[in-house]
Amino acid sequence: MKLAQRLLLQSLAIVAVMVVSVVVIIDNQLHTSITDQTIHDLAGEAKLLAAQWKPELNADSLADEAGMATGHRVTLIDSTGRVVGDSDFDGPALRRLENHSTRPEVVAALKDGIGSARRMSPSTGEEQLYVAVKAPHGVARVSVTTRTVEEIFGAARNGVIAAGLISFLLAAILAVLFSRAVSKPIVELRDVARSIASGERRRHPPLAAPGEVGDLGDAIYRLAEQLEARITALAAEQSILSALVETLNEGVVAISPAHEVVRINEIGRRLLSTDRPLPFSIDYLPREVTLRSAISLALNGTETEPEEVMIGGNTMSLTARPLIEGGAVVALFDLTTIRKLEAVRRDFVANVSHELRTPLTIVGGFAETLQDPDVPPEKRAEFAQTIYTNTQRMQRIVDELLDLSRIESGHWKPRPEPAKIADAAAEVFARVSDVAFKKGVSLETRLAPAAGIVQADRTALEQILLNLVENALRHTPEGGKIAIETAEARNGVVLSVADTGTGIEPEHLPRIFERFYRADSGRSREAGGTGLGLAIVKHLVEAHGGSVSADSVVGSGTTVRIFFPEVATTPQS
Repeated sequence: MKLAQRLLLQSLAIVAVMVVSVVVIIDNQLHTSITDQTIHDLAGEAKLLAAQWKPELNADSLADEAGMATGHRVTLIDSTGRVVGDSDFDGPALRRLENHSTRPEVVAALKDGIGSARRMSPSTGEEQLYVAVKAPHGVARVSVTTRTVEEIFGAARNGVIAAGLISFLLAAILAVLFSRAVSKPIVELRDVARSIASGERRRHPPLAAPGEVGDLGDAIYRLAEQLEARITALAAEQSILSALVETLNEGVVAISPAHEVVRINEIGRRLLSTDRPLPFSIDYLPREVTLRSAISLALNGTETEPEEVMIGGNTMSLTARPLIEGGAVVALFDLTTIRKLEAVRRDFVANVSHELRTPLTIVGGFAETLQDPDVPPEKRAEFAQTIYTNTQRMQRIVDELLDLSRIESGHWKPRPEPAKIADAAAEVFARVSDVAFKKGVSLETRLAPAAGIVQADRTALEQILLNLVENALRHTPEGGKIAIETAEARNGVVLSVADTGTGIEPEHLPRIFERFYRADSGRSREAGGTGLGLAIVKHLVEAHGGSVSADSVVGSGTTVRIFFPEVATTPQS
C-alpha cells in the first residue's frame, strides 16, 4: 500500500479515535449539565409561581396561566397534599387527581424548601421531571416530560457529533491532498485527544497547522476549553461547598456506602480527635456506642434524633442522617461550654441560696421570738442587734453580688489614672483600724520607691485593697501583722497584701478566687465573710488588664499578689 494511502487510513483512524473520545467525555458532561440546568430553570419558575400564589387568587387559574406562559405543566398543591390547581387538568379531572402529600418532590420541598424527582406520571402516562418549591400556602410544582430534556440533549449531542464528523471529513480531505504536509499535525492531534480522554485537560492542540487540519485543531481546542471551563466550574462549586462546611460551628462527617469517611471538617476532626488523611475507614472513629449505633442506623437508611453523647471529655449533640444515594452524614455540635455554664449557674444559685438561708433563718427566728411579750428588755436589745447584724450581712451579700454582676457584664469600665498606692493604703487602713486595734493586729505599708504609683481606677484600687485587708483581718489572730507591699516588675507594678494568719491548704489555693468558695467555710462565715471578696478582686484586676495570684503556708500566713501593667488595658471579651 502506498504511503499516501497509509497516511490517509492512519489519519482517518486517529481523527476517529479523537472525535469519539471527545464526544464521549462531552456527552457525559453535557447530559448532567442539561439536566441540572433544567432543574434550575424549573425551580426558578416554581419560585416565581410560589411568590404569585396569593389566597385571594384562584389557584387553578393561576396554574393555567403559568402553564400557558412557560409551556410546562404547573401544579399547585396545598399543605395537605390536595391538588388545587393544575395546568393540564380542570374541573372534575382536577378533583380526581390523587393526593400528592407522599410525592418525593413534595415531601422534600416541605422539608428542605425545594425538591425534585423523576418518574412516570400516573395522570399523564409519561416520564416526568418534577421540581417542587415550598410556598406560603403549600407547594408549587413545575414539570416537563423527560422526552423534552432528552430532545435538548439529543440536539446538543447531534451538534457535537456533527462537529466531529465535519472535522473528520476535513481531516480526510486534507489527508488526501496534503498527506505528507499534514501527517505530523494529525499525529499531534491524536496525541492531544488521547491526553484529554485520559484526564490531561490542560493540553491543547497547536493552532499553527495549515488548512483544514488547523481548523480541526481549533475545534478540538475549543472543545477542550469548554471541558476545562465546566470542570473548573465544578471545582469552584466544590471549593465553595468545602468553605461552607469548614465555617460551620458543627462537626460534619460524610461517610460513603463503603463505610469510609470521605469528608470531615476541622471541627469534626477536633471533636473526634482524628487527623487521618481522607478517606479512612469508620473503624478509626472513636468506639463510642451511641456514635457507632447512629452511624449504623444512618447507613441503613434510618435518620436518628439528636442525642447527647460524651466523646473524649467533650459533651456534644449527635445527629446522623442517610444520604439519598447511599452513605450517611453525621453532625456533631459541641455542648461542653453550654453544659459548663449550666453547671456554673446551678452552683451559683445553690451558693446564693445557701449563703442567704442562714441569716434569713436567724432573722426570722429572732423576729418571731421578739413577738413574745415576756422577753426581757435586755434580751430584746440583744435579739434586735442580732437581727440587724444578719440583715447587714444579707445586704452586703446582695451589694457584692450586684457589684460582681456589673463588673462581669461589662457595664462597669475602669478609668485608669496614676494612683498613689500610699494614699489608697492609708484610706483602707483608716477604715479597718478599729477592728485591727481590737484584735491587736498591726498594719504596715512597705512600698518600693520605684513602685509607688500604678495605673488604676482610684475607687477600684481602694476596693481591691479593702477586700484583701478585710479578708486578711478575718484570718489573722491577735498579735499578727498585715502589710501592703509593692515591688517593681517588668512592664508594671506588683502590689501585695501579706498577713501572718492561719494560711490556706494547698488544695484550696487554686479555687479561692471563685465566688462563695471558702477554704474554711465555718470560720469565714462566723467572721462575717461573704465569699465574694476575692472574686470581686479578681474581676477588678482583670478589668485593668492585670492578674492576681496567691501563695500561702499553713500556720504562717497568706500573700495575695496583684500585677498592674504600666498601661492598663481592657481585656478582649
